[in-house]
This record gives sequence, C-alpha cells and structure tokens, in this order.
Amino acid sequence: MRTFRTRTTAAAVTAVLAALSLTACQNDDASGAAGPSAPASAAPATTAPAPGGSAAGGASRTPATGGATGTSGGTTARPSADGPGAGKGSTTGGAATKAPSEGAPVTEPCGADVKVTYTPVSRPLNHGLLTLTNTGSQPCAAYHAPLLRFDDGQAATPVNDSSRPQAVVTLSPGAAAYASITLAAADGSGSDGGTVRKLAVHFAPRSGEGSTDADPAVIALPSGTYTDTSATVTHWQSSMDDALMY
Repeated sequence: MRTFRTRTTAAAVTAVLAALSLTACQNDDASGAAGPSAPASAAPATTAPAPGGSAAGGASRTPATGGATGTSGGTTARPSADGPGAGKGSTTGGAATKAPSEGAPVTEPCGADVKVTYTPVSRPLNHGLLTLTNTGSQPCAAYHAPLLRFDDGQAATPVNDSSRPQAVVTLSPGAAAYASITLAAADGSGSDGGTVRKLAVHFAPRSGEGSTDADPAVIALPSGTYTDTSATVTHWQSSMDDALMY
C-alpha cells in the first residue's frame, strides 16, 4: 500500500509540473505575438514648380523687334480662314505647365480668351515666333499646333510633326506657349515665294480634328514678310527655346 501511494503522488506531481510548463510556454508565445511594432511614417508629398515660359535664349534665338499682335475672344460659328480678326494689343510672358496625360479633368482648348503675338527672329534664318498668352481667368490647353493661313490662302500651313511635345502644354491665366514658323527654306528650295501681309491663327481642339469655334487671331505681319511652299509650323511648346529648335 505504501508503494502504491508513493507512485500515485509522484505521478500527480509530474502532471502538475507539466501543466505549469505548458502554461508558461503559452504565455511566452502570447507575449511575443502581442509585442509592439515600429510605427510607419510617410514623408509629405512635394510638387515641383512649373518651369518658366520665357527661357533665357542665346543670341541666336533672340527675337527681333517689330512684332505684331492679334487677339481672340468669345466664340462664334466656325470661322473661315479669311474671317475678321480682333483688335491689337500687347502680350505678357508667363509660365506654362505640362498637363498630365491621364487621370485628370479635360482642360478647355485655348482660343476663347487669348492673345497671339508674331515676332520675327534673326536666327534660325527665315523664322518667326508665335506667342500665345492666356488672357482669361481659367486654365486652357494649347492642343497640337496653331492652324495658320497666310493672306487668303486656302490650305493651312503644314505642321512639323517632329516637334510634337511629350505632353500637352497647359496655360494658367497669364502664362504663354510658343510655336515657331519656318517661313521659307534657307537653301531656296521652296517655290511660289512672295510677301504676305496678314496671318490668321486658328486653334486646334483636343481631338485634333478641324478647329475650335473661337474666332481666329488675325495678325498684321511686318512689311516684307516672305514665305514660300516650304513653310511649316511647330506644335505649341512650353518655352521659346524649345520652339526655336525646329
């Protein structure tokens, strides 16, 4: 009987010690799982300012004096190439930004409230510079290229597609976009050359089909402006230097 009781007591003690050991392990596991994690922190987002619209060009890209200006305001039925223009005025420089290509609201095309200036340049040879300034109170997008008509020409001046920018140039109020016009081939390879007196500037819609319903800006060109069949125009650019690269 004594032997039986001793074995029973030992078995009971062993069971109690095993239970205590199991409980301690579980508590240690729970403490490890519930340990605090390091808090995550996020740096505040920053936005880079838009580059200035008027770039500091070298002597070879400095516009000459004697430019001319046309304005466009309001909308009418789709104008013809030789439709009436608006009055003259001066322009101001500004900053142009590149519009995001996806995920952003569609911006209205420039044309309703703008001012367009033509300035002859000494270099590149036989070039002129168009400056499009947003005179309205809302941003507008300078889609594609200006649609040009010299005098009473029926066909629009061809566009230099190699000048297409990576993104549409969007103009905040007071900002400007630029396009350069090659008036005639420097090597004289163009034909049917002659002097022109006026330039009508129409504006492209987002689709690139036809023109917007805004009145064209009609500009009286400087005396002796010469053009021929080799004339082309670039897409709208965010800086003067970008425009005069072509």
